[in-house]
Amino acid sequence: MLLPPDLREWLPAGHLAHFVIETVEELDLGPFYGAYRADGWGRPAHDPAMMVALVLYAYAKGDRSSRVIEVRCVEDIAYRVIAANRVPDHSTIARFVERHQDALGGLFGQVLSLCRRAGLVRAGVLALDSTKIAADASGLQNMSYEQIAREIVAEGIATDQAEDELYGQARGDELPPELADPKTRKQRLRAAKAELESEWEAGRAEHEERHRRREEHKAKTGRYPRGRAPAPAPDSPQGRLNLTDIDSRSVRGPRGFLQGYNAQAVATEDQIVVAADVICRSSDGGQLEPMVTAAGSELAAAGADRPEVVLADAGYWSAPDIRTLTAQGITVLVPPDAHTASTPNRLRTGGLYDQMRQRLDADEGRALYRRRKTTIEPIFGHTKHNRRFERFRRRGLAACRSEWRLITATHNLLKLWTATPSIA
Repeated sequence: MLLPPDLREWLPAGHLAHFVIETVEELDLGPFYGAYRADGWGRPAHDPAMMVALVLYAYAKGDRSSRVIEVRCVEDIAYRVIAANRVPDHSTIARFVERHQDALGGLFGQVLSLCRRAGLVRAGVLALDSTKIAADASGLQNMSYEQIAREIVAEGIATDQAEDELYGQARGDELPPELADPKTRKQRLRAAKAELESEWEAGRAEHEERHRRREEHKAKTGRYPRGRAPAPAPDSPQGRLNLTDIDSRSVRGPRGFLQGYNAQAVATEDQIVVAADVICRSSDGGQLEPMVTAAGSELAAAGADRPEVVLADAGYWSAPDIRTLTAQGITVLVPPDAHTASTPNRLRTGGLYDQMRQRLDADEGRALYRRRKTTIEPIFGHTKHNRRFERFRRRGLAACRSEWRLITATHNLLKLWTATPSIA
């Protein structure tokens, strides 16, 4: 070996690593480069293009741990090719993902545009579904409003007693500033308490608005609208919050409850994800119109056609959302009854409910709706089983939303790679 070896020759021409490098060259990385100084001051940073390619390849292969990625850059030829034989340490990789979380999530739209240019985005029929993903938090850290209040009082008393023993009659102003850590348990408790109070105020305002509309309906028609009357608003904040990840909730999945989030996705018949989001509750209700609208925006930005048919399960049933989308010329197929129900829901009869049942019972509607499972559910199976994405690595709704968009972007990237002929 009289000349230095070219590591790129150690991989076949059609390898995913080569494809990721070529794809990153087509992306607009302005938001990444704009975060770095260009005046020559400071320590040189790793090339942002290389770091983006490294993160995309690692997420595509199911490696999201910064420490695992660092090891791969030493032991794995494909990683060494992408990293140009450099070894970014795990702290650098973790800080890059945290610093550029919005820009990494923004790659979703650019990858979707590449899929559209490759002819992979057929937006005629879309399927919407969700999956529950665990948060980076323990369910044992959930506390109610009363528990949080008691904990704050108890910790305050304990702090006063400890300071009395340490300082006596002194105020304790002599403490160095580094001991005033803003990330203490007390501040997390106060933040959780404020969050519960905010949710309580919002819920009470929503209850009052529903009660007002109910009374207005009675004043106009002489009777209350159909449906159950709204439950009385609670007198104090209810619910529980997690002290580790305050945005996560106890959500119900196929195997019971878990501390996590509800990840939403809209996909085409070619299993290309065209919209992705994360919410903080188990129920999918109220997400039909927002997710379809988001999908329409992403498709328009990518230069694709607008959706014509939307398929979703019974959890997305929302009469206002269905009417709104229908008015936009979109055919919506959402069963009013769960697939486990042996008889129709007696509270859902007449009007839109019966119309939807008739549409789904027709041959055309039945054939269309049968395509929902094979469109969206394999995406979740591949993501969670094959790529081992069953838990978020970041904490907080904004960080988890960016992580989910990055995960779905790498799913689309893999679809684009398998559909692209290898270059000999």
